[in-house]
Amino acid sequence: MKNTQSTKKIRVYTDGACKPNPGPGGWGAVIVYPDKKNMEMSGGDIDTTNNRMELMAAIKALDELNKDSDIILFTDSQYIRKGITKWVNIWKVKNWKTIEGTDVKNMDLWKELIAKAGLHKINWKWIKGHAGHKYNERADELARKARKNVESTPLPLDDKNAIHIFTAVSYSTKTKNGAWVACLSYQQYEKCINGFEKNSSGNRMHIISAIQGLEQIKKNYPVHIYTVSDYLKDGASKWILKWANKNWQTIEGEKVKHKDLWIKLQKISQKYKISWHLVSKKNFPEQMSKAKDIAIELLKHEQKEMDVNGVNSAAYNR
Repeated sequence: MKNTQSTKKIRVYTDGACKPNPGPGGWGAVIVYPDKKNMEMSGGDIDTTNNRMELMAAIKALDELNKDSDIILFTDSQYIRKGITKWVNIWKVKNWKTIEGTDVKNMDLWKELIAKAGLHKINWKWIKGHAGHKYNERADELARKARKNVESTPLPLDDKNAIHIFTAVSYSTKTKNGAWVACLSYQQYEKCINGFEKNSSGNRMHIISAIQGLEQIKKNYPVHIYTVSDYLKDGASKWILKWANKNWQTIEGEKVKHKDLWIKLQKISQKYKISWHLVSKKNFPEQMSKAKDIAIELLKHEQKEMDVNGVNSAAYNR
């Protein structure tokens, strides 16, 4: 009787891959239905971690299923199984802080996974990886293939008909000060702009760099924007419309952080055809390296000036 009931459940097998870690990564999932053909899915990011890919595999698989599905989800990641069954309850009580008082890593994906999981009845199961289980092996194969596909996809640096915006930031968690840079390139023309902000955050700096770069454009050409921030890339290309439709609330009903900047970015982005590209920190284009060097030097200079002048208040832009 027990076996009969379990066969009526939807079985989901997920896996993630990243090499090096952090670096290019992929995720894979196999959905085994009791009454119809199995489904396979996969995807990846150029600069990520193994744990983020494990989370993405579970999120994407659950997103594919109808509401109130009865699921057994198999993962070979103790990070996922223990995280979703034990740790998230502690993190919530501690306002998403670890026992050391630092922010929980991958908080954005954990919150998304919790929201997706809440729509279903799920039994989370750990399964030993690389032990010959058919569907676990297939999920692993899909994840590794997705990682290789992402790794081998070239950046469109030779697109001469588009404007290229290379963004970079330098941020100090100690002082909460940061510098942003946007270097624009169109055929033989190049231009770099930069700025400095106090009492900011790394994520705000990344959004600002994209906004400032786009504000420099005078003609309606296609645009490629390059960033090392998956928060910026995913926010601009995936989440921003969902946030706007939900009155700038997340899927968990919380207020979207940096709403002022996201609204500004959405407004200016509507003027152009934009392609967003996540760049690996280990494989910078020359223009990205240039932008990063400028950001580092600007932050050093501004903080030195502040130390000399004893400036400790009021954020400002350069």
